Parts: sequence; C-alpha cells; structure tokens
Amino acid sequence: FISQERPAENAEQLMRSRYSAFVLQNEEWLSASWHPDHRSDGPLVDPSIRWLGLEVIASHLDEDRATVEFEARLLAAGTVDAVHERSEFVREQGRWYYTRGSGLAARFDAWKPGRNETCPCGSGRKFKRCCGAGG
Repeated sequence: FISQERPAENAEQLMRSRYSAFVLQNEEWLSASWHPDHRSDGPLVDPSIRWLGLEVIASHLDEDRATVEFEARLLAAGTVDAVHERSEFVREQGRWYYTRGSGLAARFDAWKPGRNETCPCGSGRKFKRCCGAGG
C-alpha cells in the first residue's frame, strides 16, 4: 500500500496507486501525490464514474523524471469508454509526484454494453447484474 509514510518506489507504482485512488474516490491521496506546483484546485474525482480497469502501456525513467503511458477503462452514463494518457512524474527528495498528463487518442472504442453481455470490468458476471446495476 502506497501512502505518505510508505512512498512509491517508482513512477509506475505511484501511477497505479493514483488509479486505485480514483477507484476508491480518495481525493486526499490524489492531492497528496500530485506535485504542489501543478495541483488542481477543483474536485479530483467524479462519483458518477465507475473505473473498470487499467493497462500500463509503457513507462520511461530518466533520472528524477519519468513518464507512464496508460489506458484506463471507465463506465459513465451507461457507456464504457477509456482515458489514454501519458502522465509525467518527478522525484523530489526521494519521493515521486504526479505533475501532469497529456491526453492521447484512446485505443479502446467506446461502447454501450447490452444488459446480457459480460461485464467489461472482468467480474465474469452479466453487465445488468454487475456494473449495469450500479455496482
């Protein structure tokens, strides 16, 4: 578990913990792991979004800077979609921070699953009994 007391060992680990914070709607961790010079003032989570999965596509380390490219699938307003981003990180005093992300074209095509289709979250259950039922 990544926290203030046990910081991430690398940028990819921090990115994965930030994804988990979005899933858990943990604005406190999202704010704490975001570099203060780049932090957003607005709300960091949207309770109407259900996160369905994460794929790390690539990561690159260059001394105290790193990038992590990922695609995260989500369910919003009954449609499955994806966020594809190249996130930038910086390490200061041995601790990694998220600085900013650049949106990329999603590799995943948005779609609205039918009620009897398998849920895209990976549970193996029907969509109507899983994420289609609100969780």
